[in-house]
Amino acid sequence: MPVLGTKVRMPAPRRPLVERQRLIMPMQAHDGPAPRLVLVAAPAGFGKTTLLAQWLGSSGESRPSVAWLALDTGDRDVHVFLTQLVAAIQLTQPAVGGEALALLEAGAGAQTEPISMNPILISLVNDLDVLAGPTVLALDDYHVIDTAAVHEAVTFLLDNLPPHVTLAITTRADPPLPLPKLRARGELVEIRAADLRFTDDEATTFLNEIMGLDLDPGLITSLEIRTEGWAAGLQLAAVSARAHRAARARTAPDGDVADFVAAFSGSHRFVLDYLVEEVLEQQPEDVRSFLLRTSVLDQLTGDLCDALTGGADGQAMLELLERENLFVVALDDERRWYRYHHLFADALRARLIAGDSPRAWATEAR
Repeated sequence: MPVLGTKVRMPAPRRPLVERQRLIMPMQAHDGPAPRLVLVAAPAGFGKTTLLAQWLGSSGESRPSVAWLALDTGDRDVHVFLTQLVAAIQLTQPAVGGEALALLEAGAGAQTEPISMNPILISLVNDLDVLAGPTVLALDDYHVIDTAAVHEAVTFLLDNLPPHVTLAITTRADPPLPLPKLRARGELVEIRAADLRFTDDEATTFLNEIMGLDLDPGLITSLEIRTEGWAAGLQLAAVSARAHRAARARTAPDGDVADFVAAFSGSHRFVLDYLVEEVLEQQPEDVRSFLLRTSVLDQLTGDLCDALTGGADGQAMLELLERENLFVVALDDERRWYRYHHLFADALRARLIAGDSPRAWATEAR
């Protein structure tokens, strides 16, 4: 099976990146054992892939051997998934996975019942066991996987990987993997949206040094608050601010950008386009309808949502949104009170005011 080179090659940055050593440090194994799973889970545009590539591409004596696999919908088939995974591993470890590939090819050509994945996975784990030095199997965009067979294969790997091998996953939605067990054993490193939020210092570096805006600290803080440190939001704000400044061409650049910052919200066309295309249009109609109807609430509980929608599944929907990382922020530890990310709420309300409906979104998507 031919493998697209860009699927198994770690992405290289196209521009300078903000140093995020505070997030990279927890993912690295120092004196103790390597984590069994590194999970980077957050909504679209939070810089998950960038952070993982930053960690795995960093230099130093502790740099692990990396097998990178960028997942797409074609990898929902477990034979395809495992074939691509072995191909990724063999780029740096050619001796790994030969027998597993032979078993996969034999299974693909069989006309009888599907073969068991266990012998293939056992062979792969045994090959990984004899490797020297730390190794990371990186699965990017795991949220595209929705088949039980692939989840079962990944669970088998998590249960049986040798101590020097770590599985690293980026995803928009929490995967159906044994996260509670790994968390309880101290074998899970989690990087969530709250961790990925740009700090004031990181926002300053991005907006002034990388994007060249030369903003006053107060304007940077205002943008950081408005975007809640969302990387894509800061990027879209920076692009828009540069265009705004160029169009005005005034002698007091901070003055005219200040007007832009004061007006920046989730209804800005760049932000709205991104959230509609990358988030809303990817959701089933019942979820889109729930998001639209409940966007008028500053804070959400199951009962309040039920009162607005006329349904009886408000609490279940809120917990689903939390698992799916759909720009919802938990306000307590009991899964009772939530709110939407500020820009996401702005975008939803803009669609609501425009008279849009989930059916209209579905029509636009086609």
